[in-house]
Amino acid sequence: MNSLKFALVSLLMVLLTACSNAPRIHSNTEPDWNFADYKSFNFVPNAGPEEAEKYDSFTLRYLKDAIVKEMAARGVKQVEEGGDVMVNFYIHTKEKVSTTSSPSMSMGYYGYRGRYGYSYGMGYGTDTTVRQYTEGTLNIDVVDTKENKLVWEGIAIGTLRESDKGDVKNVTYDTVSRIFRKYPVPAPASAK
Repeated sequence: MNSLKFALVSLLMVLLTACSNAPRIHSNTEPDWNFADYKSFNFVPNAGPEEAEKYDSFTLRYLKDAIVKEMAARGVKQVEEGGDVMVNFYIHTKEKVSTTSSPSMSMGYYGYRGRYGYSYGMGYGTDTTVRQYTEGTLNIDVVDTKENKLVWEGIAIGTLRESDKGDVKNVTYDTVSRIFRKYPVPAPASAK
């Protein structure tokens, strides 16, 4: 029975660890809006981070490619000029600090020297863990061109890990795909 409990606890720990690495996804949609009518899109000029005005970075290219793929899967093709909607995206990173405290127990000497020698007992304290990390936010906005109105936004918030830096393309494509799962028009199963 103990080995079964250990296996279940181990499985739960693996699942929690896996879930904690995925970004949190949120979206906002203009109510009662007909997204199925959109057939073309273009990016807002200089979409993306401020560096977009200076040069075409890997991250910028991967983001645009991933967005083009997701929009095309929903029947909305990129055009050179105009378009039914304009797409903009923004990246923001922020350094954060997390502290966690938990009770700890330790065995140690606390007693007195007396007739019976040393006395040992349990001591109680607190273990505190401090962790510094980078939180990243990616916003993708879809703006109706005729109305000049934001009609959908998708947001991913997650912790940037050191291992993500070596796999920027796949992390970018995965994050954009997760965001677009909240888009009002789902991609057909064959396009995924």
